[in-house]
Amino acid sequence: MNLSTHSASSASSHPLAQYGWDEGWEAEFAPYAEQDLLPGRVVRVDRGQCDVVTPVGTVRADTEFVVPRDPMKVVCTGDWVAVDPEGSDPLYVRTLLPRRTAFVRSTSSKRSEGQVLATNIDHVVICVSLAVELDLGRIERFLALAMSDSGGEAPLHTSALSWESGAQPVVVLTKADLVPDAVTLSHLVQDVEKTAPGVPVLSVSAVDGDGLDVLVAVVSGGTSVLLGQSGAGKSTLANALLGEDVMEVQAARDVDGKGRHTTTTRNLLALPGGGVLIDTPGLRGVGLWDAEAGVGQVFSEIEELAGRCRFQDCAHESEPGCAVRSAVDAGELPERRLESYRKLMRENRWIVAKTDARLRAEIKKDWKRKGAEGRAAMEAKRGKRR
Repeated sequence: MNLSTHSASSASSHPLAQYGWDEGWEAEFAPYAEQDLLPGRVVRVDRGQCDVVTPVGTVRADTEFVVPRDPMKVVCTGDWVAVDPEGSDPLYVRTLLPRRTAFVRSTSSKRSEGQVLATNIDHVVICVSLAVELDLGRIERFLALAMSDSGGEAPLHTSALSWESGAQPVVVLTKADLVPDAVTLSHLVQDVEKTAPGVPVLSVSAVDGDGLDVLVAVVSGGTSVLLGQSGAGKSTLANALLGEDVMEVQAARDVDGKGRHTTTTRNLLALPGGGVLIDTPGLRGVGLWDAEAGVGQVFSEIEELAGRCRFQDCAHESEPGCAVRSAVDAGELPERRLESYRKLMRENRWIVAKTDARLRAEIKKDWKRKGAEGRAAMEAKRGKRR
């Protein structure tokens, strides 16, 4: 048996294998093993403390020694860490292993800060409730974040399709049992597929189990994070995947289909059929964070059309030779889709500009130019009237 085979065999038989431990993590942890520290994966974080699953069981550890100034590097559910050995009192997390992937959104803070929602993930499962009218723009926003390279030191691509973040996005339309007929359900799935080119779109009912087997097959190969608004059915779906009522569930409001924040922390759970699941609280706001590449992938058809425009810096508004506008006028590209693309690109540019002085100057210069052009156009109109 050569060294690499021995390493793979050792990793697969490791007590943490069901939580995603592999030869890669074993190699990353090697220096800390020499210090008699224990490897572990963070299953929950709560006020300076975290629950960590280790080879000797789940322990409660203090994060005092891993509190950086950078909010992007705080301990998060899904992180692999090195903790004090069994018997230490108190137990401390001593270091975080480099993240492979991270799902990050911008905070509501006026400062330019990102909030890490989950780390070391292979699948981003975007849950969308069919109990309310589909919000395609919100789906596009979630996908843009899911497809962006946000905080992973060494992205690991494990799926057939390679995304910027290293994680495979999947859109799950929940509460499919509330759709009156199969034809309507098929149309809803097709609408989302057009919004999410190249992304698997599944309709699932946790009540009667329809579509659940397909989702189980998807999430059994790695770590999956459930994302969506309150009332999207994440906790119900998590319980269906776990085969037991682990997560608390509350009914959504009849008025608007929105739910309360049943899940208040991010929890990591091992699935009975293999794989790991991270359930998250419902997200009211989904601010972009360094998501230009993700937006480009979500709107790949617009990016392709933009390459045919006469001007390289075409804004797709009224410029001559604009291939994007031509596609809209011909009915080949929905106006809604173009407006959503513009909105997300503007938002992302503004977020990036908060930390990029040069980009801020460019934006201000662009605003002044457009203002001058607008004033000149008004003056021209007044001149014609005279």
